[in-house]
Amino acid sequence: MSAWKRALDAAGIREPELRSDYDAQRRLVARERRSSYLAARVLLPRPMLPHVMAATAVMHHGDDLLDTGPKHLRVAAWASWEQRVREALEKGVADDPPIRAFLHTVTAYPRLWEVTEEYLATATAELEFTGFTTEADFQAYVDAYSLPAYLLVGTLLGPETDDGRYRALSRTLIEGSQRLDFVNDLAEDLPEGRLGIPDETLRRYSLTLEDLTAGRASPGLRDLVHDQVDTARTALKAARELPALAAPPGRALLSAVIEIELLTADAVSARGTGLLHGSASPPLPGTLKVLRNARRLRRTTS
Repeated sequence: MSAWKRALDAAGIREPELRSDYDAQRRLVARERRSSYLAARVLLPRPMLPHVMAATAVMHHGDDLLDTGPKHLRVAAWASWEQRVREALEKGVADDPPIRAFLHTVTAYPRLWEVTEEYLATATAELEFTGFTTEADFQAYVDAYSLPAYLLVGTLLGPETDDGRYRALSRTLIEGSQRLDFVNDLAEDLPEGRLGIPDETLRRYSLTLEDLTAGRASPGLRDLVHDQVDTARTALKAARELPALAAPPGRALLSAVIEIELLTADAVSARGTGLLHGSASPPLPGTLKVLRNARRLRRTTS
């Protein structure tokens, strides 16, 4: 029997159609978020793994609907998806495999109900995103979209009850991660004419969107990259306190996620103005070392 089938058994997912639903979500995550999938396979206990796959798949599917294609098509696609998810939560049944698996996960983890409602209520912030004028706009985006989307998964890893500290540090983590993503995705975002770095920050380094779109590397761009990476790194280091607040089964994975993000920050900083031509990835040896250390942490907390 494969490790995945044993994970389904451990999670109590035995009905054939439901197992097929979860398997489809596992394949989606493995294809689209390979590093996250491998970390989860290595570090999560079997009963939790299928549920994290289902939640990650819903988050990824939502991302695709919200930011792929012309806006009028995105608006229609998201409205249809949101309606189907809400109906499933209300009626307790669903026809779509991803929603059916996620509904089962929400039933297994009731604290996801409120988080899902928050995500559905605020996700349209991504539909309206065309860039930021100020740092305050970026912070508002993190609150309205990045954090609720992350908490679809983060809540599964967190404690049964939260006095606010787990959510606050989750917000610190996702702020650092989102800022890092925006600077690392310059080459992908510029052709679409929208940038995740605020206009006021560009002006501070005497840069414009037109400069970057034209592919003009400059000392100002180099300094901008270092500034954004350093700010992201500060948040990610502060988030190292988060795993201690998580439920024991989720601590190793959260720790690894943070350390891999910090490795990514180093890679982004080293790439510098080369980000105009492609993103940076964390080095494989460093990533494997992080996973080995996290496995040792899992043994001490399980």
